[in-house]
Amino acid sequence: MSEGVLTVEPQTDVDVGARLRAIRQLRRLTLKEVAERSGLSESFLSQAERGLTSASIASLQRIAEALGVAVSDLFAPDGTRRPRVSRREARQFVAWGKLGRKALLTPKPFHHLEVVVAVLDPGGSTGDEAYRHGDSEEVFFVLAGRVRLQLDDETYELGPGDSVQYRSSTPHRVANHSSEPAEVMFVVSPPSY
Repeated sequence: MSEGVLTVEPQTDVDVGARLRAIRQLRRLTLKEVAERSGLSESFLSQAERGLTSASIASLQRIAEALGVAVSDLFAPDGTRRPRVSRREARQFVAWGKLGRKALLTPKPFHHLEVVVAVLDPGGSTGDEAYRHGDSEEVFFVLAGRVRLQLDDETYELGPGDSVQYRSSTPHRVANHSSEPAEVMFVVSPPSY
């Protein structure tokens, strides 16, 4: 192998059961919780994770929804073996909150880290109410503009370069009360969105 050249062995088989288990564990969910969310039995989920039974597409859809991932994430090649460049202009934003949009910068679902960038237009927010997700470590970082971050009963006025760390289980809400758009980043470990 030449110096500075990356080679990647092609992946031909995907162990869907192992992926299901890994995602469930990253989300810190028990088999019972996934069973309740999906309407499937704990024993079936356990057998599917261990490769002892095959799940139908309908069952995989229910499990993926319970885990908060797309079915396609269960079959996509694991891109963790080589660097992945994400170009700013190629980000795929989705509508989020009020007058906002967000893009996931980290591939799903096998990372111990989840990075989301969001743009809030003037008057925009993550929603009218504070929200929480999982019990992960979360770092909130302001890339551009000015925002107000509400954490439980405390409020912080933040500008470019400011950051705050907290548990994702803390009710939080972000709002842009300025006349300019704001760009922010959420870094969550382990992923819990």
